[in-house]
Amino acid sequence: MSQIDRYFERYGPAYKWYATGASMVATISVVLSTTIVNVAIPAVMGTFGISAVQAQWISTGFLAAMTATMLLADWADRAFGMRATMNAAMAVFLIGSVIGGLAPNESVLTFARVVQGAAAGVVQPMAMILLFKVFPPDKRGAAMGIYGVGVVLAPALGPWIGGVLMDAFDWRSVFYLGLPFSAIAIVLSNLFLPGREDSGKRPAFDFVGVAILAIFLSVLLSTLSNAQRLGWDSNTILLGFTVSASASVAFVLWELRTPKPMLDMRLFASFAFSSASVVSFIMGAGLFGSTYLLPVFVQQIQGLMPTQAGLLLMPSGFAMLLVFPIAGRLSDKVTPAIMIGIGMAVFAWSSWLMADANVHTAFWTLAWLTVLSRIGLGLVFPAITSGSLMVLPHHLLGQGSGAVNFIRQLGGAFGVNLLTVFIERRTIMHADAFAATQTSDNATAMELLGQVAGLMHASGVPDAQLMPAAASFLGQTVVIQASNAAFQDGFMIICGVFLIALIPTWFMWRAGKSTA
Repeated sequence: MSQIDRYFERYGPAYKWYATGASMVATISVVLSTTIVNVAIPAVMGTFGISAVQAQWISTGFLAAMTATMLLADWADRAFGMRATMNAAMAVFLIGSVIGGLAPNESVLTFARVVQGAAAGVVQPMAMILLFKVFPPDKRGAAMGIYGVGVVLAPALGPWIGGVLMDAFDWRSVFYLGLPFSAIAIVLSNLFLPGREDSGKRPAFDFVGVAILAIFLSVLLSTLSNAQRLGWDSNTILLGFTVSASASVAFVLWELRTPKPMLDMRLFASFAFSSASVVSFIMGAGLFGSTYLLPVFVQQIQGLMPTQAGLLLMPSGFAMLLVFPIAGRLSDKVTPAIMIGIGMAVFAWSSWLMADANVHTAFWTLAWLTVLSRIGLGLVFPAITSGSLMVLPHHLLGQGSGAVNFIRQLGGAFGVNLLTVFIERRTIMHADAFAATQTSDNATAMELLGQVAGLMHASGVPDAQLMPAAASFLGQTVVIQASNAAFQDGFMIICGVFLIALIPTWFMWRAGKSTA
């Protein structure tokens, strides 16, 4: 009798729901932390005096670490058992939360986020494995639907909860929110999660593959972040690109030759799966990139409070909650590639509309555009899973499922990083272009300086300080307009990337037809 059978004997049929609840608490705690910190980015930048590129590591470090450890879950379950693995992961996550709340500088804060991300990468796949163990095949769909409610609602509520905490306390409080969830998850894990089933020798793990992957992610993301500051043709940056390229080649070669690969390269022999992987990467980049950009945009450009920035994303989470079950049923009847194509086109359309956003754009206009984008993603999510796995042989389904999630998270890490670097470069370019036009020949600029100087004179500013103060105001206006234009460029880039994603979607459709 397996340990899960013993749990069923002890708790009866209700045990599967106890196990689901335990896994949901753990998952919600780590998923919540994925988005809750985004509303704190401007405040962290002000506290530590860092740039947007440095601050984005608070999000990118989490996603990169989560990506690197995501493929460890299956091995950890077989080597240590689900209970011990979940306890260890939640304990590490709890420690990372405490370090983040107490961080004295941005380096310690980034380290804390990496620790949190490493734990989160193990927790999410572990919860999926548990649900597949405790539910019979004909009930797994319903279980995934209930589990998906928590997974979808957590990132939707995260920014709002983070904003409320920041307005009431400060940005450090968003890290402490995970402490009670982590403690409860550890208690429930000890009550309802099974231990290791096999008492034999622990299975070997691809530690070399993990090390190479970690080098690739850390070096490439760090190189991209520092390229603007150090120069794209500097020796340090060129060396970083060389090391990351070498690491990527070494990772592929190692995974092809090792008997226990972390990522089975046979998966990509299927052209349909490879196409689906490209789409999944782009989807992750768009989802996490836009979720990162929006709160920063509305706080820096529109001057919204953190709570308002969090509220902006809440309707979109509820929209995904409604779209998920409908899209799931449609994906059983409609070719997955068609669903993916429609979803990608909808997301691209919403990004194109978002590219017109400025300081005057109404709150609810931005909220509904975000809802539109999430409707598109809601159509893509179930279709990308079924479309990528249906083309694989049965013995590769486990590896395929992990690979799709891994690639989506990888896209998220790169999406946040590249968008931040892009916006910084475009802000500088627009600022230089706008500043070059603010001359004595520019009648509009001269009129603005005169009006500002008049207002300051009326408020009692000494005459000697009127023009310098007016010029300072003009400079701040130029910076805000340049930043606004850069964010608009960022949304347009997201639109273009999702339109390009229609090409691999078409290949996926053709490959699916040929194998049908």
